[in-house]
Amino acid sequence: MSEAYIRIEQLTKRFGEFVAVRQVSLEIAKGEVFCLLGGSGCGKTTLLRMLAGFEEPSEGRVTIDGVDVTHVPPYERPVNMMFQSYALFPHMTVEQNVAFGLRQDGLRRAAISSQVRDMLALVQLEGYEKRKPHQLSGGQRQRVALARALVKRPKLLLLDEPLGALDKKLREHTQFELIKLQEQLGVTFVIVTHDQEEAMTLATRIGVMRAGEILQVGTPADIYEFPNSRFVADFIGSVNMMAGRLTVDEADHARIDCPELGVSVYIDHGVSGPPDSSVSVAIRPEKIQMSAAKPAQPDNVVNGVISGVAYLGGATRYLVRLPTGLQLKVTAPNTHRHEENFQQDESVWLYWDGSAPVVVTR
Repeated sequence: MSEAYIRIEQLTKRFGEFVAVRQVSLEIAKGEVFCLLGGSGCGKTTLLRMLAGFEEPSEGRVTIDGVDVTHVPPYERPVNMMFQSYALFPHMTVEQNVAFGLRQDGLRRAAISSQVRDMLALVQLEGYEKRKPHQLSGGQRQRVALARALVKRPKLLLLDEPLGALDKKLREHTQFELIKLQEQLGVTFVIVTHDQEEAMTLATRIGVMRAGEILQVGTPADIYEFPNSRFVADFIGSVNMMAGRLTVDEADHARIDCPELGVSVYIDHGVSGPPDSSVSVAIRPEKIQMSAAKPAQPDNVVNGVISGVAYLGGATRYLVRLPTGLQLKVTAPNTHRHEENFQQDESVWLYWDGSAPVVVTR
């Protein structure tokens, strides 16, 4: 990552005895799209509001582009914020909403008109200048709010659940529009979301939050493929999580005894854990293969009976009950239109590669 553009150091926010954000330290590069991802009440919006200046930190500091802004009021920061509700003025037209901040700054009418026109063209809202918010669709209102936030060319744009009010199909379309817009303008984005898929689509890096702390920071691929804890593995995407005991740990392989599976799990690399330590093994459903015949490989093979089938269009999700009672989730892509799928109550064999499991110790 390039040199830090935003630096958060030991940031803490207390509301009475409740600690909403606890000693968070984070660096974000210029031009990055950084997502704060977590469930309700994890502290992500409070952290965003401290970046914006709407909340005063109890401890720690914030610098933007080398300038300490910890105690600088919101209107003096090179920051703009787009709220989940969009907060458009209902009595103003689209162009009046977008121009509002520029008028507050005292720009001349010709300069305001030019900048508003350019911004509306960028968000593909030409021809909507005279409409009011109630005359627009949800996606159009979202773009007006985005144009209003970006027209002042902030160094940093903060977005609080920016696509939460849109339906699934429009949200997917708008995600790519948002990425394209950010690339064109080069503005640094910090986005708060509880939607894992949205974070994975938008972000260059993700910070996963829980109980006021950031548990892991990494690229979407890092977070998904190499979670550093049970919580992160379970929170991001779907996963099969089994408790186990580390019985072999060599440089080139390891074995985990998993009573829930009824077999030991072979891993094709060392895990550097204490002997006989308790660990968890995480295996993503799409990394498990399924067949009617027993596979030839000697390790990572279990037998079970299909207890549930869900057709999802592009893939089919199976629940397979093992003799131990454990149910494993398996996702199989539907690569052919008329392929033979496995059926409910069918006996099947499950198997996976030695690179598929992830071992987490906390």
